[in-house]
Amino acid sequence: MMATVDQTHQFAEQIEKAAQRQVAKFRKLARGVHPRSCPICTYVGHFTAFGQPPRLDARCPKCNSLERHRLFRLYADKHQWFDDAHAVLHFAPETQITPYIEARVDRYETADLSDRRAMTHQVNIEDTGLPDSSYDWIICSHVLEHVDDAKALAEMHRMLRPGGRAILAMPIVEGWARTYENPEITTPDARMVHFGQADHVRMYGRDVRKRVRAAGFDLSEVTAQEPDVLTYGLMRGETLFIATKPAGAAPAQEGT
Repeated sequence: MMATVDQTHQFAEQIEKAAQRQVAKFRKLARGVHPRSCPICTYVGHFTAFGQPPRLDARCPKCNSLERHRLFRLYADKHQWFDDAHAVLHFAPETQITPYIEARVDRYETADLSDRRAMTHQVNIEDTGLPDSSYDWIICSHVLEHVDDAKALAEMHRMLRPGGRAILAMPIVEGWARTYENPEITTPDARMVHFGQADHVRMYGRDVRKRVRAAGFDLSEVTAQEPDVLTYGLMRGETLFIATKPAGAAPAQEGT
């Protein structure tokens, strides 16, 4: 049975009222649900919502750190990842963690394809042209979902010294066995619907681990758990992948 004009108008009013209630509720929650601590800037208090769709208690209002930045800092401190002999390459560098790394290493370099910010290297992560075996650490957070990840991972493997490590982070649906990709999805609007952001080209499943290992890396991972999630406003279950180039790995051969 077709809805009448009056019924359609009534439904529209109901939807509008429901939306208004949800907006009012969100505005209250967006200012913070529970006091948190920021390990980056030492702020203590309520965090704000951030993201699309919005995540509650996601952003520190003092330094603008997000969950992944705070997770990085916590584990970098815990495991003493960096020292004053290390060379580090940071792709799409996040201002929230750059000062921390730069202060602890011998050589800190940045890289991005975009020319909107000053970088040490304006390069494509899929083919940088940078020397083999040059870095002890490569940091690549929320980049792989934008690019040809097989090429990017191979390039990072090539640039790392034997025993060097890459810290990788990306959005993952752990309930999916396989990564979702569709080359027919090309427009920003369609990518937003399918992959969660207008410039993403995939949504990773738990097989991301196979993709990293296929590039020649050994792999370990650290995951946000309680009580850190509650204390520091982390994303439950968010993972940092530590991809290590085996100590005995041969240098990359020209043309491979």
